[in-house]
Amino acid sequence: MLTTRYDDAFRYAHDLHRLQLRKGTSIPYISHLMSVASLVIEHGGTEDQAIGALLHDAAEDQGGQDTLDEIRRRFGTAVADIVYDCTDSWDEPKPAWRRRKELYLAKLPQKAPQSLLVSLADKTHNAEAILFDYRAQGDGLWDRFNGGAQGTRWYYQSLASIYRDVMPGRLSDRLERAVAQFSV
Repeated sequence: MLTTRYDDAFRYAHDLHRLQLRKGTSIPYISHLMSVASLVIEHGGTEDQAIGALLHDAAEDQGGQDTLDEIRRRFGTAVADIVYDCTDSWDEPKPAWRRRKELYLAKLPQKAPQSLLVSLADKTHNAEAILFDYRAQGDGLWDRFNGGAQGTRWYYQSLASIYRDVMPGRLSDRLERAVAQFSV
């Protein structure tokens, strides 16, 4: 069961991301966070993981270390550790896109299982959103991504391969199916 901690995390996530939209769309960003949390819950995640899912982009997008410290204070170390593990770079300025993704991929297999589920849910929702938009927009979709078509496909193919090995199951299968459909 989810407690009022989850409710508080939802409000906090909504406050942090209130003005943010999904890349290249008019979709409020909170919809992504809700979807990731839903996938985590549906695949056996704990309340800490569901809260981590709601907040997985909070530090990266909304305040860095200060936000992570606030998450630790409000929701505990387990949640803060998940958010930390889901953040692809703590450097400012961030490294170049390709280098940042290579570093994230290299560290991914060593992440804690509680973080891996949240990250897998995040990447699965992103891949399915990419597929949906790819079907509607075609190759013009890739203009919104820093990695372009080739880099984005490489990144998601790499993610799917890693998750197939470290978290085999229905959710990693779902990620792999989505990626295969926009990687043709």
